[in-house]
Amino acid sequence: MSARILVVEHQENCSAGLVGRWLVDAGARLEVVRPYRGAVVPQPATYDALLVLGGDMGADDDATVPWLGPLKAHLRDAVAAGVPVLGICLGHQLVAAALGGVVRQSPGGPALGVVPVVWEGAAADDPLFSGVTAAEGVVHWNADVGVTPPRGSTVLATSGDGSVEAARFAPAAWGIQAHPEVDAAVCRQWAEVDREDHLERRVDQEALLATIEGAEAELQRQWRPLGERFAELATARRAGSAR
Repeated sequence: MSARILVVEHQENCSAGLVGRWLVDAGARLEVVRPYRGAVVPQPATYDALLVLGGDMGADDDATVPWLGPLKAHLRDAVAAGVPVLGICLGHQLVAAALGGVVRQSPGGPALGVVPVVWEGAAADDPLFSGVTAAEGVVHWNADVGVTPPRGSTVLATSGDGSVEAARFAPAAWGIQAHPEVDAAVCRQWAEVDREDHLERRVDQEALLATIEGAEAELQRQWRPLGERFAELATARRAGSAR
């Protein structure tokens, strides 16, 4: 039977996208929970893996986003149980915060567009990210970053400004600050939402989107192994649980 991956979606325009497609292509079965529509996030220990997606809210907005506190507790439980976890952008920040890390606004301002990736030596034999270390860039659309990883974390990659791009927070828990799951069409939706802010910041949205569109095919080729590897980890977890 296919590995079951619980996907936590925080808002409608932040779906699993390309990563979800790669997981399904690799044989996984996705069960998407949408707490912003009132759904309750189930215990991840009953699944073979957990994927936590991005969103506009902050990782510490527990007082205004009611599911964030319970989700962080679920993340700690998943890590303790050895359930493979992958957080993307906000998801990355939530895993870090749940395990004792610190998330803040990026001191350099929002990161937008295709950002260079600098791989650390530890990534070469990482169970998840070793398959994508040939990637030279990845799409960013974020204002917050994890400024202090949880104790015991291994930094796998940094961005051009030196901030943490990807990390292994625990033996089977990872995060990536960027958005390997998005294509240019999704970024165009986000750009429309952020139009007023970008005008104030003098961001050339059309140039930004053109760069993303031009890199799209190569980015998808480079990052597809991330989904495939995560599906393999979920399948291995399922096989081990069945013994």
